[in-house]
Amino acid sequence: MSTLTQAPAPTAPEGHPQQGRSPRRLIPRLGGTTWLVWRQHRAAFWTIIAVTLLSVAAMVFLRGQMMDYLRTLDPSEKKPGGLPPGFEPFGERLFDAGSYLGYLPVLAGVLLGAPLVAGDLETGTAKLVTSQSVSRLRWITTKLAVPAALIALSTGVLSAVYNWWWSPVRMSAQQMEWTSGVIFDVTGAMPVAYALLTFTVGVAVGMVLRRTLVSMVVTLGIVVAIGLVWDRFRVNLGHVMTVSTDKGVGPGAKQPELPAQAVQQGQGTDFITSSGDRLDWMTCLDKMDDAKAHTACLESKHVVGWSMDYLPIDQMHTMQWLGTAIMLTLTAAVTAFTVLWCRKRLL
Repeated sequence: MSTLTQAPAPTAPEGHPQQGRSPRRLIPRLGGTTWLVWRQHRAAFWTIIAVTLLSVAAMVFLRGQMMDYLRTLDPSEKKPGGLPPGFEPFGERLFDAGSYLGYLPVLAGVLLGAPLVAGDLETGTAKLVTSQSVSRLRWITTKLAVPAALIALSTGVLSAVYNWWWSPVRMSAQQMEWTSGVIFDVTGAMPVAYALLTFTVGVAVGMVLRRTLVSMVVTLGIVVAIGLVWDRFRVNLGHVMTVSTDKGVGPGAKQPELPAQAVQQGQGTDFITSSGDRLDWMTCLDKMDDAKAHTACLESKHVVGWSMDYLPIDQMHTMQWLGTAIMLTLTAAVTAFTVLWCRKRLL
């Protein structure tokens, strides 16, 4: 008999009004491999649930404080496109919370994904389970599905609450660029896809290396590498826009103005010529000490104004969904590798 089989539920005595009726349960009882996975990792799962609830409560409280402050301001004190005076402490809390949420993928991969299968292989639990009536495919599928569902639920809730907190100052928080990981990676569907990717990577590493501690260290290195690549690749998901002027570059000439919450791209503001060509902002830099020589140099190159590249905030959701699709595709690929490895080379 399988060790995963649970004892039957007690029945009502003969003659009892409930005799012959199936018992009703408000919460369905877990059974089989689902019960086993929950039982094995219940401490980690309950910790995730508790931390999620506490984090949600903290963000709701801090948002309430921020909204109370914004309501007390005189409308004349609110600067268009900027933050009201005295908002810095609230902005710092928002930034810190986003930074903490940015560690979710690391925690999902290192603390939950890497030990998930490696621990069972190291202690022999996997061999015990799969030697009975449970197939390898069923075991690894449940082993992946239960934690993945909990990760998706918790990160989705945290993302929604953080986005709700950030949305009142979305168009004015200039010091928090939406292309940074503090905002981009912790709102929308991004944190769910990111955490699922690092979780499956951790499981795959643990399955190959078969040692818990080694798997956690290797997973940490891989997750850090993924983060570095993602930080450099993120802005490439958007379509760069350009704004330019043609009123000259001398004293009194205004540089291009970007839309609210637009993020400038490139090294700086480039020069633009009468023919529409762009010149690097360091053009004629060697003549900056002499104003006349500098002006003559720019005129000789037919410079008529400045040009600036930027990403508008209205592309944020599109970029996030593209990033989510990429990460979910990688997650599916890693999951397929894990399942195939389990079926052929697990024990």
